[in-house]
Amino acid sequence: MSAVVEQAHHVPQAPLQGLCQALSLSRATYYRQRHAPPLPSEEEMELRDALQRAALAHPCYGYRRLAHELRRQGYAVNHKRVLRLMREDNLLCWRRRAFVVTTDGNHPFPVYPNLAATLAVTGINQLWVADLTYLRLMREWLYLAVLLDAYSRRCIGWALGRRLTEALTVEALEMALASRPTPSGLVHHSDRGVQYASRDYTGRLHEAQIAISMSRKGNPYDNASAESFLKTLKYEEVYLSEYRDEADLRASLAYFVEEYYNQQRLHSALGYVPPVEFEAQLGGVTGVVFP
Repeated sequence: MSAVVEQAHHVPQAPLQGLCQALSLSRATYYRQRHAPPLPSEEEMELRDALQRAALAHPCYGYRRLAHELRRQGYAVNHKRVLRLMREDNLLCWRRRAFVVTTDGNHPFPVYPNLAATLAVTGINQLWVADLTYLRLMREWLYLAVLLDAYSRRCIGWALGRRLTEALTVEALEMALASRPTPSGLVHHSDRGVQYASRDYTGRLHEAQIAISMSRKGNPYDNASAESFLKTLKYEEVYLSEYRDEADLRASLAYFVEEYYNQQRLHSALGYVPPVEFEAQLGGVTGVVFP
């Protein structure tokens, strides 16, 4: 059809109506084909294919993160072009659901000063940040406690349970202690919740000679990196899945945390490399096996 339209277009003196009748071509088809956009080049098709594969592998990546992923694969592309292609191919993702606070600061235990606010973190194992959240199954609630290295954003400990108690946070702490060294000067930061202020939890930190730091009351920015991790986990894993039971959720979390987030997901704060790769570039702790 396009060849016929091209033939009609290059006969300038012929009346358009008679020419379309001779070619069995309607005027609407002629104008539609004449103004149709050119076919994409082979390079464009290859880029679109790579973009769609990356978007499928990372369904919650935005256009900036996908642009970095494509550049890691060897494509010379900027974020503006990626955004345009994602709009044309309907690949833009949408955020949803509100984040719910689970902190209970009404307890009789001591509250520690905020050391993290003035700490200049220059490497791994200087500041650990902790937080917890709820996860909903069809018929019950489960709770997740996590610990991250604030410098590399790597999740170094996590625990899943049916009750929001200090035992849950202690379990996540024990995983972190088993997988990382605890050099002198290491600071542990959390909110003021009873699970982190309890004697069992603070006692274990004192035993490991880790300094304790807690957020200011009502300030959500003091523990932003841990809260950001939980938000990422919910948007990119939990909200996209339907879990059969606790065992199914636990297996999915293990893969997301230990395989995907730590080793594959590009982190904007790290120059768009995964946490494990970032630590390897520092010559730090690598190949940590979660107990």
